This record gives sequence, C-alpha cells and structure tokens, in this order.
Amino acid sequence: MEIDVKDFKRCSLVSLNGHIDSLTAPQLSRALEALMERGIYRIVVDMRRVEYMSSAGFRALLAAQRKCRRYNRGEVYLASVPERIREALNLTGLTPLFKTFPDALQAVGSF
Repeated sequence: MEIDVKDFKRCSLVSLNGHIDSLTAPQLSRALEALMERGIYRIVVDMRRVEYMSSAGFRALLAAQRKCRRYNRGEVYLASVPERIREALNLTGLTPLFKTFPDALQAVGSF
C-alpha cells in the first residue's frame, strides 16, 4: 500500500493506493495519527485507487474519525470510494459515520 499526503490550507488529503489489510492498516493508522499530532483534524481520504480494504482498514478510519470529531475539532471525509468498499461500509453500518464525496476535489472544497 502507498500513502501520499498533501496539505492544503483547510485540510489534508491522504491518497491511498493498493490493498489495506491487517498488514498495511497499521501504516494507515500511523499516517493519520501523524497528521493529528501536527494539529490537523480535517482529513480527506481519497480511496480512488484502493483495491481492497479489510476490517482492519475500517478500524483505522473509524479510530481517526473518533479522534478528529472529539471536541468538534474536525472530521474525516471519504472520497472516490470504490463500489465494493462502499458495500462493505454499508454492511458494517459505518456509512452514516463518514461523509462521502464522488471525488477528492469536492471533499477538499467542502472544508
């Protein structure tokens, strides 16, 4: 899995590429945690090139969402979520916890 982070004025864009499973989810968690340690709590996760995401990946996103929302600091938005991952989010009941956008540009612009 590859992670690319770009900082913008109002948020950071985290672009993911590849498989997110129990081996790579800790890498995602560390990347999101590093942003929050820098005081960045408005995060857009671009999932356009994610081929697979396991429950470990969902847990990493959920943990980041909880930390960002604490004290109304910010939020994690999901952009370009592939259909298979969107279905998994629906099945797990996580869909209401994340705002989703058709592309990263709209998600970044919404902050």
